[in-house]
Amino acid sequence: MTLHTIEPTVIIGAGFTGLFAALHLRHQSYIPEILLIDQRSQFVFKPMLYELLTEELTEGVICPSYAELLKGSNIRFVQGDVTRLNLSEKVVELGTGAVYHYSNLVLGVGCVQGYLGTEGAEEHSFAFRSPEEVIVLQKHLKKCLQESLVTTDASLKQALLTFAIVGAGPSGVEMAATLADVLPRWYALLGGNPKEIKIVLINHATEILAGDANALLQKDALEALNKRTIPVELKLGIGVKSVTKEAVGYQKKDAAIGETIQFLATYTTIWTAGSSLNPLIESLHSQLAADQIGKHGQLLVTHTLQLPNFPEVFAAGDCVEVQGQSQPALAQVAYQQGAAIASNLIALKQGKNLHDSTVTLRGTLMKLGLNNGVANLFDKVQIHGKAADLIRRATYLEMLPTPLHNFKATKEWLKEETFNRYLDGI
Repeated sequence: MTLHTIEPTVIIGAGFTGLFAALHLRHQSYIPEILLIDQRSQFVFKPMLYELLTEELTEGVICPSYAELLKGSNIRFVQGDVTRLNLSEKVVELGTGAVYHYSNLVLGVGCVQGYLGTEGAEEHSFAFRSPEEVIVLQKHLKKCLQESLVTTDASLKQALLTFAIVGAGPSGVEMAATLADVLPRWYALLGGNPKEIKIVLINHATEILAGDANALLQKDALEALNKRTIPVELKLGIGVKSVTKEAVGYQKKDAAIGETIQFLATYTTIWTAGSSLNPLIESLHSQLAADQIGKHGQLLVTHTLQLPNFPEVFAAGDCVEVQGQSQPALAQVAYQQGAAIASNLIALKQGKNLHDSTVTLRGTLMKLGLNNGVANLFDKVQIHGKAADLIRRATYLEMLPTPLHNFKATKEWLKEETFNRYLDGI
């Protein structure tokens, strides 16, 4: 008798989509081996990186290791870079030379930081997508504050105390509000005058949060930016043309040809504008028909989150576009899609019908400075100030995966009972 070995289910990308798909499969006693591959050794909970910057929470809380999260499970974690992915051959190859064949594949690799082709932006600005980048930024910020106290050059001092954020989406707004509270606190502890600090938020659109899921919070965000320890200066309708170590070059977005570029002297430019296609997804274009690629280069998947010509492949999160649907790039979306993929993988193995993925947006949460925020609950109720910040932190901490994750938040993200529990105590 010949025994046939079932190839593993390989999951590439251990962010919200991939990790929670794996955890759901483990929770439901999925039979094939689960192989989870990621470049990093830690899960990165990006919505709470601000708390790492301000030292409100530790890296261990926000970025738990996969070894810890998956201990005692049947999920096999492999750290490495995927250098080749052949959909027809069902083969994944890593930079280490390791080769894996799969029965099913899940892609949850997300996107990468984009710089919109801006000269010098990648080389001279600070990104904010990993704990390493947070620590580098934090050290730089403190160094600027310290150096400003010893220089006798007035122009240099002002440049050291000017902090620019490019992009007024949620990340840029949260960053500006956070810095406008924490930098004055740090500077005062050093003996500096907090009023000398300047926070500038630069945006191409003429409004903050334009076209974003958080657009309903625009008024609240503007008020919060103006009420911080240091009010945030807004430069809207501005196109950033260049970034150097010492300045940001910019123009009005409707500037006439040849119009002079202006410069903001600063040693700190934080880039939160735009994202780019993950190189792994881009490498798949040659293996796909044109109608399987979304308008921005993402994978175009069915409502069951499968590749049309490769139904054994599932994909979700920021690296995909769902046919006929438009979903915001939010953690809660990727979170729910990961659960949907797990459910369909189990159905596939059992020979049952697959179900369309449906995403329910439970609300949006924003950090708007230290002990301040805004929570939009189900587009019905808005909570402001410290109470909103407490709701945000409590909700995100409940979302964080743990070795004994019980899926309360996974099955119904931001469910009403969760909010009611915290609101009752306010």
